[in-house]
Amino acid sequence: MNHPRVTVLLLTYNTAELVEAAIAGALAQTVPCRILVSDDASPDGTGERIERALAGYDGPHEVRVFRNPANLGLGAHLSARMTDACGEIVVLMAGDDVSYPDRAARMLEVFDADPAVMVAGGGYDRVDDDGHDLGLSHARVPARFDIHHFANAGRFTTLLGASMAFRREVFERFGPLRAVVEDNALTMRAMLLGTGVQLPAPLIRYRISSSSLSGWVFAKGDRSSEAFVRRYRRMIRMYRDVADDLDHALTRVDGLPADRVRAGRQLAGMYRLEAEQREVILDRPRREWIAPLWRGLARPGLRRKSLERAAKLLLPRAWFGAG
Repeated sequence: MNHPRVTVLLLTYNTAELVEAAIAGALAQTVPCRILVSDDASPDGTGERIERALAGYDGPHEVRVFRNPANLGLGAHLSARMTDACGEIVVLMAGDDVSYPDRAARMLEVFDADPAVMVAGGGYDRVDDDGHDLGLSHARVPARFDIHHFANAGRFTTLLGASMAFRREVFERFGPLRAVVEDNALTMRAMLLGTGVQLPAPLIRYRISSSSLSGWVFAKGDRSSEAFVRRYRRMIRMYRDVADDLDHALTRVDGLPADRVRAGRQLAGMYRLEAEQREVILDRPRREWIAPLWRGLARPGLRRKSLERAAKLLLPRAWFGAG
């Protein structure tokens, strides 16, 4: 049997009111796909909505439905479903976003045009919880990028996970994710193997919501000191998870160019140091800030942030949100 070249992973959690539109976007793809719709033990009835939406489906795609018996979290959920993926390319979709019909086809074009491209994404039309348009946006990465961009960029922004597609090798070479948040970990893995692309055109309608994973991690709308502390703790965990995943990937890099491996080790250290700097700002006496800030000044990608944080040594914690 000839399987489709593209697997769509439509991963859901607590999106009962939105998941039917997300499924419709997946089914509207203009190239044949294996579509895996999987719910992570949602308590709000998302699983039942999925089953009703797909009951009796008889279209051009291979469709399978999964419901986890217990909540796994995004990284483990993605890893569990990858065992059912086929073909060369995996397209990620979320249960609160809507992919445009040409998304999978455009991703295939990108990967077919350049065998070195391991991960790709695109712009996204932002909408609020009421469906109002908030404008086109893009991840803060260049149109084309490699591992050296991230080693020198001074920020940890990668492709938006909801707009991401990757070659299946990115997962199979390194095994299950060791991170809860998928976009940074998958992008770093892809950079060890090759390059990435961000298209200027929008691929999805992306919901900006405090209940989404990015809203949960960053929670930038809440300016209280309590929210600042929660945000920092979540980001500390996220950065350490990414470092763990990248360190594991670096044990399986035989045959890769030495400069990529060196940059990967540099990035893993940067993620750990970023987590440490945030942790000392939250919890430690100011004299204990000095060592991690000094180490940050020695790393090109962390110099700017380390200088900004050094200035906070002179300010009361309450002035920059730490309470």
